[in-house]
This record gives sequence, C-alpha cells and structure tokens, in this order.
Amino acid sequence: MKIPDPLKRRHLVEQKLDAKQALDLADAYLGENLVAEALEFLSQAEADDRLRELRSAAIVAGDVFLVRDVSHRLREEPRADEWRAVAEAAEAAGKALYAIEARRLADAQG
Repeated sequence: MKIPDPLKRRHLVEQKLDAKQALDLADAYLGENLVAEALEFLSQAEADDRLRELRSAAIVAGDVFLVRDVSHRLREEPRADEWRAVAEAAEAAGKALYAIEARRLADAQG
C-alpha cells in the first residue's frame, strides 16, 4: 500500500477506519520508517500488541517522546524503571536532552 499525501492522511485520521484498513496504513508508514505517522492508525485498529512492541523499541532507542506518545495511546503509564531504561539508552545514544527528560519522569514516579 502506498502512503497517502498529507491532506489525504489528515482526512483518513479524522475518519473511523475499519481495523484492516487502519493496519494496512500503519504498515505502509512503518515500511517507510514513519513511526509517528503510523501511531494514529495503530490506535484506530486497536493494535495494542503492536503499540507495545513500538514502545519497547522506543525504550531501547532512548526515544522519550515516542515512549510517552505510545504510552498515552495505550493508557498505560511507563514505570519508573522503564523511564530509567529510556534515560540510559538515550545517554548512550548521545541524546542528552532525552535522557534528562526520562530521568525527570522516572523521579516523578518515585
């Protein structure tokens, strides 16, 4: 499946798609490594297992913003140890600001 242009994507996001169509669109975006764009369609498809896989990958990559976005869509707050893992991965990847934010979120949870 070809990814839609930005205007068509916006219209698709505003519609209620069936699960298969939403998953096909998500896979098309993921195939182009456009993870943020795929999230809305994974959410529409209620593909929680796939969202959890993306969150796990985001933790390993140290991507604090993707972890937060996916967690929000899942309605599951990351645990403090997960935020610490994000911080360590971010620091190892040279993403100092991501590491600072992840540590702040870990500390806020205690």
